[in-house]
Amino acid sequence: MKINIGYKPSFIRKFNKLPKGLQDEVVEKIELFKEISNHQRLEVHKLKGILKKFYGFSVNYRDRIVFEDMSENEVALLAVSDHEIYKLFL
Repeated sequence: MKINIGYKPSFIRKFNKLPKGLQDEVVEKIELFKEISNHQRLEVHKLKGILKKFYGFSVNYRDRIVFEDMSENEVALLAVSDHEIYKLFL
């Protein structure tokens, strides 16, 4: 099953500030994310605490994408950044 992805303005702003090489890596991981069978490989996980309504997955060892589950097969990407990403929501 494929996942439909929406992009919040906050995600687009952060994405546009990334170096070109990292942007390419993010696009590659988003394409993988669209297939549910890749979620374990991307370490998709529910966040905890005050972020418990959001989810995240790995772009690489350092960078993450945070998203919100909108429906059974639709998500909205909220932000992309290093581990400081979680502070954006506090």
